[in-house]
Amino acid sequence: MSTVSKTVSLPATVAKVGDGRIGQLSQFWGLYARELIRTFRNPWVIVITLVQPFMWLAFFGGMLSQLPSSELDSFLLHAPPGTSYLAFLLPGVLATGMMSIGMFGAMSTIQDKRFGFMKRILITPTSKATVYLSKALGSATRGLVQIPVMVCAALAFGVHLQGNPLTWSAWLLGLIFLGLGFSAFFLAITSSSTDWQTPGVISNFIMMPLMFASGAMFPTSIYPSWMRAIANVNPVGFSAQLSRSVLTYGQFTGTDLTYLGYLALFALLMILAGTALASKYLKVE
Repeated sequence: MSTVSKTVSLPATVAKVGDGRIGQLSQFWGLYARELIRTFRNPWVIVITLVQPFMWLAFFGGMLSQLPSSELDSFLLHAPPGTSYLAFLLPGVLATGMMSIGMFGAMSTIQDKRFGFMKRILITPTSKATVYLSKALGSATRGLVQIPVMVCAALAFGVHLQGNPLTWSAWLLGLIFLGLGFSAFFLAITSSSTDWQTPGVISNFIMMPLMFASGAMFPTSIYPSWMRAIANVNPVGFSAQLSRSVLTYGQFTGTDLTYLGYLALFALLMILAGTALASKYLKVE
């Protein structure tokens, strides 16, 4: 009796998995696309993302914009005469919006852990760094959705925006760096947690001091010295100043280029530190 040996050939995709030869770049884009799809499938996420900064502009800005123009000119100090408080506030609201958007990315990570998606991903050859970076970029992209809406709202409120396509590109790049930096930061500090409350508690502890000690809402020249010291190293303040130079003053100087470089460095450091922490602490639950 002869023995018949059968050779079973595995599909190419399975063979690649067994060999560990899956391109991390393709995995990254797939996970990034998932983050975008999740955002646009949930109308409430879009509504909250758009309405929250709009409420700051409408209520907070509308209240202080009723001050007499002479008092506003002295209050805003370095702004050109006749600048409305809404024009001063818009760059700050956009900067704080990009800071707060990182919290949603952290919450989605915890959701993925609680419902088992993270486990299914991490048992594949997809690296932890790939998972982390796709979430950070997805969170920052979500924050960009609010920019055109806020600009249109400002125009509807009578704000006259300055600048040209080149300076606007620098302004948008600064916002992207800020969003990436804070998304990476919030994701890093929640990478080892499965508690729903963790992102909210941490964000409330961090965001309010950074928001008010930034120059986003008020000129830093009226701050006490200890708040001015925080503002001098606060990336939210650098983004607000860069945006204000472009949108309100219609210029882009060497100082603004320094602001842009600082924001790029902030994003890079947060991504590097966050990738290291995620690679160590992000694990199958």
